[in-house]
Amino acid sequence: MADMRIGGLASGMDTDQIIKDLMKAERIPLDKLEQKKQYLEWQRDDYRDMNKMMFDFSNLIFDGVMKQGTYTQKTISVSDPSVVSVKNINSTTDFSGTLEVGNLAKSATTISGVTGITDSSKTIKDLMGLTGTQKINIKSVLKDGTLDPKGTSIEFDPEKETLNSLISKINQQSGVSVFFDEKSQKFSFTAKNSGDATGNDIDLSDETGTFFKDLKLIDDANFNGVRQVGVNATFTYNGLTTTRPSNTFSINGFELTLKNESTGPVTFTSAPDTDKILEKIVKFVDEYNKLIEKVNGEVNEKKYRDFQPLTAEQKESMEEKEIELWEEKSRNGTLRNDSVLTSGLNKMRTDMYTPISGGTSGIDQLAQIGIKTSSNYLDRGKLIIDESKLKEAISKDPNAIYEIFAKDGATSNEKGIARRLRDTLKDTMDSIEQKAGKASSTNNTFTLGRLLNNMDSQMDRFEDRLIQVEDRYWRQFTAMEKAIQRSNQQSMFLMNQFGG
Repeated sequence: MADMRIGGLASGMDTDQIIKDLMKAERIPLDKLEQKKQYLEWQRDDYRDMNKMMFDFSNLIFDGVMKQGTYTQKTISVSDPSVVSVKNINSTTDFSGTLEVGNLAKSATTISGVTGITDSSKTIKDLMGLTGTQKINIKSVLKDGTLDPKGTSIEFDPEKETLNSLISKINQQSGVSVFFDEKSQKFSFTAKNSGDATGNDIDLSDETGTFFKDLKLIDDANFNGVRQVGVNATFTYNGLTTTRPSNTFSINGFELTLKNESTGPVTFTSAPDTDKILEKIVKFVDEYNKLIEKVNGEVNEKKYRDFQPLTAEQKESMEEKEIELWEEKSRNGTLRNDSVLTSGLNKMRTDMYTPISGGTSGIDQLAQIGIKTSSNYLDRGKLIIDESKLKEAISKDPNAIYEIFAKDGATSNEKGIARRLRDTLKDTMDSIEQKAGKASSTNNTFTLGRLLNNMDSQMDRFEDRLIQVEDRYWRQFTAMEKAIQRSNQQSMFLMNQFGG
């Protein structure tokens, strides 16, 4: 229980209030420390917000203007989409051609005869009378059109394995899809990959036991089902007749998917997808402008020195809206004239307008493709886009646009703008992290954190000192009360003596 102190009984003074007022004066240095600590915490948080914005922008660069796939996006026209579809995968140049489809690729299929099985939920022992470990092997055609030489071995206990669970294992682990039809009492095995693997596209065998043999699925004299070998797709591309094991395949960086046999030549052509490429570049410019606007705002933000962070006692006497407006002012200017941000901003501007050396396209500056710095000094280095000029440059040579953004090199001058920017962003973020750390950092690993630790230690020591000062005040006032009481007693004694 805290000590209960009652003063002023002899003097009549409000000792408690007097000491509280005295302690307010004593606490002024501590309040200043608390205000400074709050300001440093705001500064730390604002640094981290800047780092997050730079990190997000760096990722946007990597996933956008720095990725070659951005510039290989194409619009493709096909004269008969019901016969073939065409999709660009990684072709950096435009392509065109004619195609005639002779026949489509088909998967090998094996269908059993009537098995007499009507309930696939029962165990294999109940259905077929098998006992002991059974081990089957399934070979089927691979994606390259050859037969899997090893196959997939599956071992099971017929007393525990149901037909349904075994079918599920085969479907998951092997290169075939199995379907059992209880109505017809037949199995269907279909290769997951199409194509003709030398006429032997599904090979079923018993390694242990007689499961496939008893179902008469093994290719021998007892086989009484239907076996259909796989078929390769046959087509003529630009006059050359050839085959593929699948109906979907790639030629020179673009993907063809055959859908139907054709009655004549089908033509297809490609062109850069100008709108999609433009969209990525516009997004890059917009986010760059937002970043430099934010940095400029922070380093030039006015600092209101008369609005210091509020103490807990000050907040108690203010309305919520007043606190909000006050803290909005007191938090301003935490990064004003910050050297790390100013240096990073200047370097980003330099990255933008410095020509790129060693290129092969003849384009070495953004201005040549319609992107230039605003002439309005109030924009502080923002970029503006001439969309018609940029579209023209994209249509003419998207690879040249890729090079100006993503070209690699040994020096900064040889690198594309996107690479330069990411290097600058990384250096700036590293410097900020040394100052302000990140959310997972401990205080002793960054500059502001160490300052905050020191301030906590100072505040703890000051709190201990205040306790001692308050105790001293109480001792002094208590001594005064005792002296007054003794004086009163003596006066009373004398008065009684004279009165007597």
